[in-house]
Amino acid sequence: QVQLVESGGGLVQAGGSLRLSCAASGSFFSFNAMGWYRQVPGKQRESVAIIFSGGTTTYADSVKGRFTISRNNAKTTVYLQMNSLKPEDTAVYYCNVRRSWVGGGDDYWGEGTLVTVSS
Repeated sequence: QVQLVESGGGLVQAGGSLRLSCAASGSFFSFNAMGWYRQVPGKQRESVAIIFSGGTTTYADSVKGRFTISRNNAKTTVYLQMNSLKPEDTAVYYCNVRRSWVGGGDDYWGEGTLVTVSS
């Protein structure tokens, strides 16, 4: 089992910055991917940023150039630096980690942290 603990959400004015953290603990060796997703009421959860085991990153078009995903050297904590925040970035942000192996895989989700951007 893997447990994920998120932190760093809160209220910020438009143009401001926040840094989200997600620490993984439990029984695991490594993750194939670590990422951040977000969801607003009435909409599907969407991918914001993902970092893969080799270091490759992907971003949603809406956050490119403003958000940066990174991780610690042990690859147990993933961060999301969010700059130039906009009101439309308001959402609950969820951490996700994914493991893959021949014939299967699994993934785990954090409980979510609320980010509110005021105009």
